[in-house]
Amino acid sequence: MTSPTPHQPQQTPDAQQTPDAQQTPDAQQTPGSQQSVQTPEPAEVPQQAQAPQTPQEPAPYEETRIERAIGRGFGRVTSRALAPYQTAVIRIGFSATWLLFLLREWPHRAVLYGPDSPWSLDMARRLLDGNHAFSVLPWSDSRGWFECVYLVAIVASALLMLGWRTRTMSVLFMLGVISLQNRSIFIGDGGDNVIHLMSMYLVLTRCGQVWSLDARRAKRAAAAASASGGDENDGAPATSRDLPGIILWAVLGLGLAVAQLSGSYGLAWSEGGPVPHIGWSLVLWGLWLTHGVWWAAQRYAPGEPRIVLDTLAKLAHNGALLVIMIEVCLIYATAGWYKIQGSRWQDGTAVYYPMHLDYFSPWPALSELLGSNGVIVMLITYGTVIVQVAFPFTLFNRRLKNVLLVAMICEHLSIAFLLGLPFFSLAMVAADAVFLPTNFLTWLSARVSGLRKRLFSRGAPDRTADGAGGGGPEARTEHGGGGHTLVG
Repeated sequence: MTSPTPHQPQQTPDAQQTPDAQQTPDAQQTPGSQQSVQTPEPAEVPQQAQAPQTPQEPAPYEETRIERAIGRGFGRVTSRALAPYQTAVIRIGFSATWLLFLLREWPHRAVLYGPDSPWSLDMARRLLDGNHAFSVLPWSDSRGWFECVYLVAIVASALLMLGWRTRTMSVLFMLGVISLQNRSIFIGDGGDNVIHLMSMYLVLTRCGQVWSLDARRAKRAAAAASASGGDENDGAPATSRDLPGIILWAVLGLGLAVAQLSGSYGLAWSEGGPVPHIGWSLVLWGLWLTHGVWWAAQRYAPGEPRIVLDTLAKLAHNGALLVIMIEVCLIYATAGWYKIQGSRWQDGTAVYYPMHLDYFSPWPALSELLGSNGVIVMLITYGTVIVQVAFPFTLFNRRLKNVLLVAMICEHLSIAFLLGLPFFSLAMVAADAVFLPTNFLTWLSARVSGLRKRLFSRGAPDRTADGAGGGGPEARTEHGGGGHTLVG
């Protein structure tokens, strides 16, 4: 008899799904069994419902190279007033040129711009009606009014050159320039036209950041505030500290109100101004109110109002600086291309003729010596044209630009010396200064500061030089050299 074969236990669904059930003793084959029991494959687990997927976040926006460049440029023009040294040189150059011209013509002032001029005041009024120019001289026929305007023009030029209340002095300087020049427009040369334009651009610039009395006053105020442990820009009401500015602002506002109420010539609201549909009344009152708002914000509105106004002032400064640079390039480009069209400039003899005119020969012997050499005349003629035409195209090459800049400055100095046109040459050199490198200006500032200390100290204790280049002033100031001033 044979022993009965053990029955294989049935596997439950749980055993089929559990891998450990395959290893139990009942499921294993006994030694006497001749059949091998195959391990059943685990049944497939039914697919569970998938969990809801979270929405994917959009990929971060990546700026293009052009957008990054635009952003960096906008941040640069709104973060600080650029080229403080260059604008200071422009301020000093143009104000000094106009001041020297007014002083030289002091004996002849009445003939040039006053009641003794062959171009009478009635003729000037008719011309101003036609070209919509502005001048304060037609406000009165009296000689005293003319003398007052001429004297104010001299004082404003001197104070602007020194950098005292540069915001206000720049406006008075502009009014003095355009009032005298528009009184007798047939007197002057190309240098007067450059001064005329630059006087209006200087109003929008922060030209007193360095090399000015305003910058020194602001530096002393900051040093005093830091020594006392306070913040010079905390906005505390301290109007008594700026008594000269308050008086100057009030006097100018009162004078403008009297002129407006008396119906003075040229003070219109919407016509005859520097830009279309904006008259000189709106411009002058706008500048007066802007100075007051700026002072109030500096004193009593720290934070966002002050930051917004400061950003707008920086934008105006940098925009005016760009316009000045473009203006200089246009002057040289138009002068060079017009020269190319002249036959005397084409054959290389143009310089010969002014050297043999008595009116343009302060040194006749020297003019005769240079004018008699054909090679020198040809080189000067062609070199002048080449430099003027090529200069605007070299602005992106620093080394070549500096070489041509030196050549143009030397050319203007030679014009002043050989042709007897000093004020034209000084005006053009001042305009060229906008392209001078900052490193050179800071080096020059350090040398001049060191020379001044050696000449005037005379045993005084040596002070530590501060600023860029060792002895030069700081290239940037927080508020454009004005500090907490009402008119500065």
